[in-house]
Amino acid sequence: MAAATNVDSLKVVVGVAGGIAAFKAPSVVRQFTEQGHSVTVVPTESALRFVGETTFAALSGNVITTTVFEGVDEVRHVRVGQEADLIVIAPATADLMARMAMGRADDMLTATLLVATCPVVVAPAMHTEMWHHPATVANVQTLRQRGIIVLEPAHGRLTGKDTGPGRMLEPEQIASLAMLAATKPRAFTRDLEELHVLISAGGTREPLDPVRFIGNRSSGRQGFALAEIAAQRGAKVTVVAGSVDSLPTPAGATVISVETTREMEAAMNEVAPTADVIIMSAAVADYRPETVITSKAKKGSDSELTTIKLVENPDILAGLVQSRTAGVFEKQPTIVGFAAETGDENGTPLEYGRAKLARKGCDVLLCNVVGDGKAFGTTDNAGWILDKNGGETEVEFGSKFALAAALLDSVRQLRN
Repeated sequence: MAAATNVDSLKVVVGVAGGIAAFKAPSVVRQFTEQGHSVTVVPTESALRFVGETTFAALSGNVITTTVFEGVDEVRHVRVGQEADLIVIAPATADLMARMAMGRADDMLTATLLVATCPVVVAPAMHTEMWHHPATVANVQTLRQRGIIVLEPAHGRLTGKDTGPGRMLEPEQIASLAMLAATKPRAFTRDLEELHVLISAGGTREPLDPVRFIGNRSSGRQGFALAEIAAQRGAKVTVVAGSVDSLPTPAGATVISVETTREMEAAMNEVAPTADVIIMSAAVADYRPETVITSKAKKGSDSELTTIKLVENPDILAGLVQSRTAGVFEKQPTIVGFAAETGDENGTPLEYGRAKLARKGCDVLLCNVVGDGKAFGTTDNAGWILDKNGGETEVEFGSKFALAAALLDSVRQLRN
């Protein structure tokens, strides 16, 4: 499928199937309209039982059509799909995916899909039993073989009291992944299946007293983007997460929450023996207070906070490399490090990144520039991917999902 060349203003079709998750579809539409894209919503008749036509028309600013018998004079059932730069189906029910797999064209949405040559992104939403049913599994496989990007659903609360895989991803996740698909559909190649990817994410916090801590500005967005893309490419994903900005859980990932650097080290060492790829993207605190004050410290000239003695935290990345060298792990994992640099009079961020790669002994290192609103807490990133063989790839400024895809491409190539 052809990727879009100008992502500043895309013609986006948002298809909506008739499931309870349709109540999230207006938020998906708004994600695209607020980015300046032209959105046409194509719901099924069943979808309008959950969200009214007026809502979609108001949010998109375009006419809503569910049947091929409307707009016949302009051949609307063909034109909408032909002109689209990106099609996103959210939610996609088991029934809609079955009709897509069969090549049906019995309503406006399926007809639009049948003529589309642009990237198509499908966000499933259904009960766990439906998602795991052999018919649905076969339909998903068929759609993926045809180049359609079927996203892995989230694990969480479903209709009623049920919980499990099949929950639709959050609108922000769907929009971010869809925008990556618009420009780089190959980023969703299922080339990580049967691999276990372990990722650390976010910042660690070292307590000073019961209410204060030493931390950093890391939001965890880059680590969670890596987990999201790895899962969408078929990997089994485990995330050891420190402080994160209430981010939606990456699809299908197991998340282990920690607070301090030593807690993160213990969690990483516990999971690492079975991992094929280890990505240390967390921004850990290099130092911690030697003594944690047991009650809230008070202000004043004699406060315990005026002088704080720090001790060095363990180097988790170096420790993982040493464990691999010592043969502690069941496998020989590919180990990826991160270097968040500012540069100074003694060297550039890239020079410091190269030095860290050599010093740590990891296989791949992502070096990026931080500070002044860069990297930490933002949705975009840039940097250089360095590898142990002397390879160096610059990743242009773009979404953290795009950088995650580029980094995983480098890991895949190195493993090959």
